[in-house]
Parts: sequence; C-alpha cells; structure tokens
Amino acid sequence: MRVIERNNVHVRGSGGRSMIFAHGFGCDQNMWRLVEPAFAGEFKTVLFDHVGAGGSDLKAYDKEKYSSLAGYADDVVEIGRELGLADAVFVGHSVSSMIGALAAQKAPGMFGKLVMVGPSPRYIDEGDYFGGFTERQIDELLQFLDSNHMGWSVQMAPAIMGNPDRPELGQELTNSFCRTDPDIAKAFARVTFKSDNRADLGKVDVPTLILQCSDDIIASKPVGEFVNRAIPNSEIVFLEATGHCPNLSAPDEVVAAMRTFV
Repeated sequence: MRVIERNNVHVRGSGGRSMIFAHGFGCDQNMWRLVEPAFAGEFKTVLFDHVGAGGSDLKAYDKEKYSSLAGYADDVVEIGRELGLADAVFVGHSVSSMIGALAAQKAPGMFGKLVMVGPSPRYIDEGDYFGGFTERQIDELLQFLDSNHMGWSVQMAPAIMGNPDRPELGQELTNSFCRTDPDIAKAFARVTFKSDNRADLGKVDVPTLILQCSDDIIASKPVGEFVNRAIPNSEIVFLEATGHCPNLSAPDEVVAAMRTFV
C-alpha cells in the first residue's frame, strides 16, 4: 500500500465505475471538494495528491523522476493498478490534463474517458502555435518564482484564479501555493511551463471532454481549441466561468458539463 500513502490517496463513493481527480500546479486534492461529491453516488471516487503537494510523502520526491510529466503519469498508473481501475474516468485540472493523457497511453484500458479542465499542451508560443506566453515571459515567471516563492504566490495566484470580484477565491489559491514546498514548487513549475505535449494529444484514443473557461490567462480559448482539434475523439465545452479554476469558482457548471459526458 506504499503508493496509497505516498500520494495520500482517498477512495470514496460507490458504484461500478471509478472516477479519479487530479489537481493542478500549486494545489492539492482539496481543490475538488465542490465537484467530487456530485459524483460519489454513481462512481467510486478517487482523490490524491501529486508528490510534493498536500498530504503526499515529501520524502518520495525524486528530482530525476519528476523532471518530466511522465514521472507524475507513472504515479497515476501505479495508483490505478493498486486500486484495480479499469474503464475509469480521469478528471485532470490544468497540467494534470496532460498527465492524464500520458497515463492513458501508458496503461491502455485503465481509463475509458478523460476530462480536461483548462488544458494546455504547451504554454510557450512557437511558430503558428499560440500558447499564450513568449519564452522570455515564461523564463521571467520562473526566475521570479525562484527568487521569491511567497511574493510570486501572492502576485500570481489571484491573477490565475481570476474573479477579482470574489477575492476569497484568489486568497484560497494564494494560501495553497504558499503551503507547497518551495523547492518542489519551483521544480514542478519548470516542468509544467516548459513541457511540450502537443505530439501526445494525437495518441489519446479515448473520448475526451475539454472544459474551456473564458478569460483564462493560463489556458486561453485558442489553446483549448488546439487541444480539441488535436485529440481525435474529443469535444469542447465553453464555460461561462472565468479564470483558470472553475472547480472552485463555478463547480455547478463543471459538474453539469461533466454529467452529460460521463
């Protein structure tokens, strides 16, 4: 049961099928608290923390293993095998959307459907691809994080959350960022913002739902549309929710979109 402890896995709900929720950068499984209960009556729900986040075992962090998203995808597969997941629904927020895409390829049959909330396969503009940031902007963002983790969190979290009329949401994300181990956060940020998973999208062979927020500074509409075009059997739903964390800012809208898909 080492993997269960390592990733602070919690299994709830009931039902013949399973649904596993994966959080984004700087967050933990608590970010799903307003969405997961809506499915606990129909699914066995699985919540976990990526190594380095929440209640995970920080001693399990391996710099080499987690130098790419593949290391995190390996953890997801290990969790799935430990729990005997088959034809499960994988729900990933932000960077975990790509982690889910990789995990589905590593373990055929484990996941029957993917839900991607605010996905981006690459954050840096390249050629005719619009990721939303220049390489220089990403480098400056990472340098700021390297030099001042707390200051970065206080400044960036509210911008990422959006919804300035609801400052308590930005504060919650700020607190979450600040709780993350600074060294691990810096490494995970570099992996997140420097990764390029565009080539992996065409290999996703399970039905996929993309939830695209409006006014999202991290994963804009053109990015969501790119993901939709790149994944063969995918559909995209444009949410009225603003910002990058609709699982907190508009959980009812997220649940409604997911229900029609799963």
